[in-house]
Amino acid sequence: MARDYDLVILGGGTGGYVAAIRASQLGLSTAIVEKGKIGGTCLHRGCIPSKALLRSAEVYSTAKHAGEFGVLTGDVSLDFARVQERKQSIVDQLHKGVQHLMKQGKIDVYDGFGRILGPSIFSPMPGTISVEMTDGTENEMLIPKNVIVATGSRPRTLPGLELDGEKVVSSDQALELENLPKSIIIVGGGVIGIEWASMMADFGVKVTVLEYADRIIPTEDHDVSKEMQKLLKKKGISIITGAKVNAESVAKENADVSIQADVKGKNETYSAEKILVSVGRQANTEGIGIENTDIQIENGFVKVNKMLQTKESHIYAIGDVIGGLQLAHVASHEGIHAVEHIANQVVEPIDYTLVSKCIYSSPEAASVGLTEQEAKDQGFEVKIGKFPFKAIGKALVFGESDGFVKMVADAKTNDLLGVHMIGPHVTDMISEAGLARVLDATPWEVGQTIHPHPTLSEAIGEAALAVDGKAIHS
Repeated sequence: MARDYDLVILGGGTGGYVAAIRASQLGLSTAIVEKGKIGGTCLHRGCIPSKALLRSAEVYSTAKHAGEFGVLTGDVSLDFARVQERKQSIVDQLHKGVQHLMKQGKIDVYDGFGRILGPSIFSPMPGTISVEMTDGTENEMLIPKNVIVATGSRPRTLPGLELDGEKVVSSDQALELENLPKSIIIVGGGVIGIEWASMMADFGVKVTVLEYADRIIPTEDHDVSKEMQKLLKKKGISIITGAKVNAESVAKENADVSIQADVKGKNETYSAEKILVSVGRQANTEGIGIENTDIQIENGFVKVNKMLQTKESHIYAIGDVIGGLQLAHVASHEGIHAVEHIANQVVEPIDYTLVSKCIYSSPEAASVGLTEQEAKDQGFEVKIGKFPFKAIGKALVFGESDGFVKMVADAKTNDLLGVHMIGPHVTDMISEAGLARVLDATPWEVGQTIHPHPTLSEAIGEAALAVDGKAIHS
């Protein structure tokens, strides 16, 4: 039976379900097609479960060092099965919450795999969705006025480096480990790789990171990257940069697996119990009927305009499937943006330089806006303010005083161009900087904000004052 909707969304991840909620608020009849569980990658295989594991690793590490705070705990041990149970209970609770939101918004959720059909008896335009139902019942036909493609992404691997789910795993597969390995090699020193490296090290696993670039987290400010590498090495993590991995060199011997890499012209072999491949994510565009439309694929991602429309103007795409900043909060914002455009509301193109980015390792890192180098490359004459956490009383109280806050400003206009942080709880602190960017604030204005004492946020105020050489405690 064919059913009519104002909007059908392919994919029930963070971008998809948030778009559906906004559409419901605007009075649009809405359906989601999701082949897995509503909530998608972020809830079930990404943001939430990985951060739950990171929190357990942080607590375990803190407990082992509790004596530094005068708290004598005796021997501290780890029950990894309970760690995984806690992770799953959090995911399940949030999953129920999202399911409730779908019912509350009267949003129809189809459990199945959706494909976009070309012009047919149902519609003269491409966009009818054929849903292959998970339960094996007859296909459903959905006839929408508009479509949003929010099919997300999956972990990428290197050509020739096959994931077997046991010795060589993706981040998805690593989330389901029943036991911690004694050692692990992480191929890729980007955001996901560094979060896993930090987590595993805090769990007591011997970690080696192989990164192709000349520094880890290469998309972050150079100073943050340098500090992160220093602090992770302090944890005992071995970080090899400039490592060109030979994907076909993987060899499994007894309990270990090995891989070779060209490091500065020298062939090196690295061995561990497991290899975690973390080299980015690729869009889920296969099998969803793109070929039945005029939608264009560019570099593996769905091409959209500034309003997130594909070449088929009634078909939009959001989130990881369009590339760009593959972040859950970006997908959500894009979903709202697309829906409001569909509803003929006045919307402005998204300014991605206003998006805050977070790395949930220990130490944490966060940023918004341009790095120092990006600002210089764009022709700005910059001035820098930098302030260390070691001069912040609350950081010393916390026992986490490594890191800093760095501000990049335009020397001519005093506009704030970027803010970069590494240290305790900076993923929670970055929103102040994000708001400053949205309001086009100057460092002087941020510095005039009275930050309560003692708080970690004082580092933001001091860094702002430092831009003009006026920091108080430096």
